[in-house]
Amino acid sequence: MDFQSIALPTELRYLFNAGANIERFLIYPKQILKKNYSYISPIKNRYMLLAIDVGNTRIKAGVFENNILLEQLDFNNDKLQSRIGILLQLHPKIATIIVASVGNIEKKDVLFYENKVAVIFLSHESKFPFHNLYASPDTLGIDRMVLAAGAVLQFPNQNRLVIDAGTCITYDFIDSKNNYLGGAISPGIRLRYEALHQHTAKLPLLTKKYPENTIGNSTQESIHSGVVNGVIFEIDGFIEQYKDQYAKFIIILTGGDGDFLAKRLKNTIFANSNFLLESLNQTFQYNQK
Repeated sequence: MDFQSIALPTELRYLFNAGANIERFLIYPKQILKKNYSYISPIKNRYMLLAIDVGNTRIKAGVFENNILLEQLDFNNDKLQSRIGILLQLHPKIATIIVASVGNIEKKDVLFYENKVAVIFLSHESKFPFHNLYASPDTLGIDRMVLAAGAVLQFPNQNRLVIDAGTCITYDFIDSKNNYLGGAISPGIRLRYEALHQHTAKLPLLTKKYPENTIGNSTQESIHSGVVNGVIFEIDGFIEQYKDQYAKFIIILTGGDGDFLAKRLKNTIFANSNFLLESLNQTFQYNQK
């Protein structure tokens, strides 16, 4: 069937274009394929979780049934309230929304639904499965805390290094005794391209691509080599430095540029672009216990 030919509401067409599971829409044809849709009445025994990760530039949302990710979307910050409404439409068994935010959002866009589902905003006062040894624990980003929690819960009794390659690249190390030790923060790929363009007179603004050669034979190729290879060398260098202190640890790579970088890194890593969403789900499950 040619779904592009169906006269769908704008919000639903967005989901199709974003790669949502089309078969899921066919399950609820009367509820979904209409222009003036309303919230589906809550039913008993709801148990699904809507996890929302508010980053510096984009929002990612995922619907979980136990530990299975059923639906995942990413969108601009100003679409938060409408996207939540759509996901509640598609998944009427959602009982709770859990939010980890380092970006700028209007909390009221989430609290708009608090009469229908439970709403949880993670904070430094929330319960996490590690000992925070950061010298300034109140300044540690909630996203980094959630990633650390996910590493502890998914990979017990191991040393773990979590690398989140997003707007910024963050490094977080949690030892086998579940002590969060700290890490590092550096500019991400997009920020490096933008910095070269914005703080020079003539360098162009480029979008990421693998450099053809380490030795760039044009200005554009030199920029690609400097940015992309610079990030790769940085990550590999940090990993080697950690190896000097810890003989063995698992490396988890996530974030918007995680898959892009994974193919070029020398070290063996566990790459998972949805690791933060999964960690949000596991943090919620941990608090339920």
